[in-house]
Amino acid sequence: MSWRALPKVELHLHLEGAAPPAFIRGLSREKHIDISRIFDERGGYARGGFEWFLKAYDAACTVLQGPEDYRRLLRAVLEQSADEGVVYTELFLSPDFCGGGDLASWRDHLDAMADAAAEAERERGIVARGIVTCLRQLGPGAAKPIARCAAETAGGFVTGFGMAGAEMRHRPGDFGWAFDCAREAGLGLTAHAGEWGGPDMVRETVDLLGCTRIGHGINAVGDHALCDHLIEKGVTLEVCPVSNLVLGAVKDWRSHPIETLRDRGVRVTVSTDDPPWFGTSMSHEYDMLEKHFGWEEERLRIANTIAAEAAFCDEDTRQALIKRLEAA
Repeated sequence: MSWRALPKVELHLHLEGAAPPAFIRGLSREKHIDISRIFDERGGYARGGFEWFLKAYDAACTVLQGPEDYRRLLRAVLEQSADEGVVYTELFLSPDFCGGGDLASWRDHLDAMADAAAEAERERGIVARGIVTCLRQLGPGAAKPIARCAAETAGGFVTGFGMAGAEMRHRPGDFGWAFDCAREAGLGLTAHAGEWGGPDMVRETVDLLGCTRIGHGINAVGDHALCDHLIEKGVTLEVCPVSNLVLGAVKDWRSHPIETLRDRGVRVTVSTDDPPWFGTSMSHEYDMLEKHFGWEEERLRIANTIAAEAAFCDEDTRQALIKRLEAA
């Protein structure tokens, strides 16, 4: 079955990581920056382990050098998502890449991206919101100015704060100041945890940082008490199955715990993470869930409704989104 026509909600999408390879190659030519090593012979992104992925990702970002580049990028990504039937998406946006953590520069980048999002909503019907994201590997000190950027620009397009990057660097509680700052600004909170780390990382992210969503979170499956805790608190997992397989977080589809988590009652959603890096799309994720776990249309609709309920948006937007899902 083709899933493109089914309206979809995506909560876990890194803006730079969603950049089409052709877009990044074109910018590299415009700016005369040689990043040919990150592409394979077919012109796509070269594959490698997680450390390679982080280095190649950083290399791709070197060609994104100003607000206009980010305006063009966000528009390209939203068009790509709309083609997949996505009607609402949340994008991880990093001021570390957009202006080096400087608030004034971040505002300039953000204005350009918000304009592109509004344009895409008018023309393609896709609603987008931004989650300002610190990078874990840079440490707790570096997260503080990013949280300030989030707090100072909260509202409208910016509705959340999160943490991405190398999950095994530092403990969740080390970033308490940044998440407290974002919470006081009224932002929704999410953080990557439990893709590489154990259940303790997930528990600390929920209990110490106050996150209502967890990026990935798949290793929670090994702790039944933690699963009950997530259910009781209504925490939603932003699961990215193909990403987990390509990067080696799970060894094969049989080992992926998304179905077990869903059966236990944990709130699971489906996203693509960094789709062109992993050869995936929302439709492909759905194809794989249908093939390996028998997820039929009803289960996928439920996952989208859960995503809409967990979205970092105002209540009017949420209700309009749920009605849009129900009408399809």
